Amino acid sequence: MTIKAVVFDFGGVLVDWSPEYLYRKLISNDDERRWFLTHVCKMDWVIRQDGGEPIAVGTEELVAAFPGHEALIRAFYERWHEMIGGLLAGGVATFERLEAAGMPIFGLTNWSAETFPWAWERFGILRRCRDIVVSGHVKLVKPDPAIFHEMFRRIEAQLPGVRPEELVFIDDNAHNAEAATALGWHGVHHTSNAATDAKLRELGLPV
Repeated sequence: MTIKAVVFDFGGVLVDWSPEYLYRKLISNDDERRWFLTHVCKMDWVIRQDGGEPIAVGTEELVAAFPGHEALIRAFYERWHEMIGGLLAGGVATFERLEAAGMPIFGLTNWSAETFPWAWERFGILRRCRDIVVSGHVKLVKPDPAIFHEMFRRIEAQLPGVRPEELVFIDDNAHNAEAATALGWHGVHHTSNAATDAKLRELGLPV
């Protein structure tokens, strides 16, 4: 078996993103902050924006539902960049070892089309991918198989004849990795750099 391309998720693999970075500044009490991020600005809501819903629409709907938390809700996207801690050195190292070996690298990310340009401009490593599927652009989100089909279509355009079993997908979300595996890819659930690199080595990759 020969792996012909590796697809990276970004948040949690290459880019350090966490709402905690912002909301620790805004909500000092751990329990209150946890409640807010679990019940108000929860991931189900974030995924709607990642899937193409305008940030303004999603924000106004949430403010209407939780008017007592308006300032905190508006801060989510007004101060979104404060949730970015930078690049993750381990993921970047894996990327660069694969890149140095000539492995074609692609990106598949759940990310709002409105906020992605901020990261695109600042993190040159993203521009080194051969192609990227951004959920907010295609209005599909992982783990929907349709977004993987879109990624495969783009990979196949550059690597004619490539098969699903010749692709690796790395994601810090287990459901997304499992979705790739269900389509015949090698889905790798990224829990640590050591574990991911070990799995890639098992697949014959030079990391």
